[in-house]
Amino acid sequence: MARDHKQLAKDAVELVKPAIDKLFEQTNRKELHIVIMDPRIKPWESTFEEAILYQESIKNSSWSTPFDVLARNKAAQAWRNKNANLHHQAVHPSSLRDDDVLFYGSFVYGDVVVACSGVQQWFDMLISGWIALAFEQLAISDYQQRKLDQPTQMYRNNK
Repeated sequence: MARDHKQLAKDAVELVKPAIDKLFEQTNRKELHIVIMDPRIKPWESTFEEAILYQESIKNSSWSTPFDVLARNKAAQAWRNKNANLHHQAVHPSSLRDDDVLFYGSFVYGDVVVACSGVQQWFDMLISGWIALAFEQLAISDYQQRKLDQPTQMYRNNK
């Protein structure tokens, strides 16, 4: 049975949570907000908020900073530009807007855009990359399985 994109996003986060927990042993905080954009929606087709596929917070204590707002801002930059926000901050800062966040932490893999905020920005980017790769590979697995099941279904329907 095919998983929908939202379920694939949830599954990707669950898949990498053990690695996130292990990484928390060396980060400045143990809090994180994750934003995954819908890879089927392009910036000219929708508002940013409507294109958010899935969000999740990992809270081990009260937040001193609005990490959810920062993660959404990082995701908006990456989704708008189809590049990790690090690229624009380091190489092309002329494209930054006044409301863009100073910190990086997003990752773009094909059409998959993920952003995180809560720990050091380089670890935010690492976690975003893990989730983006997991999401895409789970989608590939799901797609392949559906395609393999199709001939069987077609055969059964023709009997």
